[in-house]
Amino acid sequence: MIETISGSPRTIDIISSKSDAHRAYICSALAERDSDFTSRVSCRTGSKDIDATIRCLKALIAGEREMHPGESGSTLRFLLPVMGALGHTADFYGEGRLPERPLAPLYEELVAHGCRISPVGSIPLTIEGQLQPGTFTIAGDVSSQYISGLLFALPLLDGDSRIVVTGRFESKAYVDMTLKVLRDFGIEIREEDWGFAVKGNQKYRAGEEYKVEGDWSNGCFWLAAGAFVPGGIKVFGLDMNSLQGDKEIVSLLKRFGAEVSSGKDGITVAPGNLKGIEIDASQIPDMVPILSVLAAVADGDTVIRNAERLRIKESDRLATVTEVMTALGAEIDEKPDGLVIHGVSKLTGSRVSSHNDHRIAMMAAIASLVSDGPVEIEGKEAVAKSYPDFFIDMAALGLDEKVK
Repeated sequence: MIETISGSPRTIDIISSKSDAHRAYICSALAERDSDFTSRVSCRTGSKDIDATIRCLKALIAGEREMHPGESGSTLRFLLPVMGALGHTADFYGEGRLPERPLAPLYEELVAHGCRISPVGSIPLTIEGQLQPGTFTIAGDVSSQYISGLLFALPLLDGDSRIVVTGRFESKAYVDMTLKVLRDFGIEIREEDWGFAVKGNQKYRAGEEYKVEGDWSNGCFWLAAGAFVPGGIKVFGLDMNSLQGDKEIVSLLKRFGAEVSSGKDGITVAPGNLKGIEIDASQIPDMVPILSVLAAVADGDTVIRNAERLRIKESDRLATVTEVMTALGAEIDEKPDGLVIHGVSKLTGSRVSSHNDHRIAMMAAIASLVSDGPVEIEGKEAVAKSYPDFFIDMAALGLDEKVK
């Protein structure tokens, strides 16, 4: 529900978390092992990615091998190990950029432990064979989704396993989310200095209805928009105690100089004197697009570091953020692992491409709030991947005047 009140902050109830929903549906399916698994999960909103996970889980329960993960990297990376653990032969028909996105070192670890997988890039990508317990070594700075996928799968094996995480552990908050949902479904994982110890022969157990929490990753866009809107924006449904890493947006907005207040009845952001800051994006890569809008109109320079993993998202986000924001009048220097953004007083507006990337489309839309001219977005329907009603909600908030 969205409400706009004259003289008060515009308000919005945020959608359900895509990240939490993926995890809850997987655990529910492994507990229920029947087509009614979705009834145990209370998720107010859907998206293409969430639908992809549900679709693949229903195919698994029905004994089918044909899987359609769409463009969802989470769906593929979470379910590949699960299929191996269950000994279920599966053909994954990825779409868009998904077949091109890397799977190493998860791919090599699954093969080393008994699975047979067709070459990366194959359509379909086929996995067969029985995953065996043992020690799985995963670099911590590639994708936390590999670790989460193994955490779902290894408790099902007939023997104990270890996940050894090497190097810098990035996006750890997403793994913490996985551990929390696993505990809610009766699975116990022991965290060690070197990684995770996983007991085999565990059983997923469905308890009371699981309520999917509000989505900080998408809430970031409305919170950041509040820094540009007279009176600000108040967002309901976000839990300050959430394990989602993107709740860091609250402290980042304060550092930028926006006016921020939070309480039991929501989080409000209103305009302030924005100043450039330095940002380590290693734990919050998905926020870089919307942070770039704030930085573009902040006084001084903003430096975003440790964001190299953005090059293997739905688009090369370091390149596409630079391209789109530059077209809108921002001044950005693209670096191998980040961005340096030189603040300007106002953006200009232009015709830009979403590059079929939901976060780039939403970034461009919010940039319209600080643009002199209209922002025309080619491929704006890309938002359906995570937030199908984004532009409907933007219109209800009265913020779509310059978006075409």
